[in-house]
Amino acid sequence: MKLTFLYQPVKDLKESVAFYRDVLGFDESWREGDLTAAFAIPGSEVELMLDVPPDTGPRWGAGGFYAVESVDAFLEAHPDLDWQGEIEMPGGKGATFLDPSGNAVHLFDQSTAGGE
Repeated sequence: MKLTFLYQPVKDLKESVAFYRDVLGFDESWREGDLTAAFAIPGSEVELMLDVPPDTGPRWGAGGFYAVESVDAFLEAHPDLDWQGEIEMPGGKGATFLDPSGNAVHLFDQSTAGGE
């Protein structure tokens, strides 16, 4: 597992982008439609991902997004984790489980990147 993104759910992407860009001085690194944007965090390879989630369920809680080789393989190897559901994402698959304190841990892979 490699920490790749710090996931921050937001209510209004435009307002949040302006805050992180104009107030905190972060540089936007990419955007996915009108609901998701990411920022480079100075001095780190980890990026901040802002997202307007479809609901307020625990699957969309703030937390780390960790790259894994295969979400399916990780789920199969860890069936007893508190899985909250899959996450739709371009280029791959995502899923979320809760740690013992109820914090969201997000996983993703790039299993469909490159037209697979």
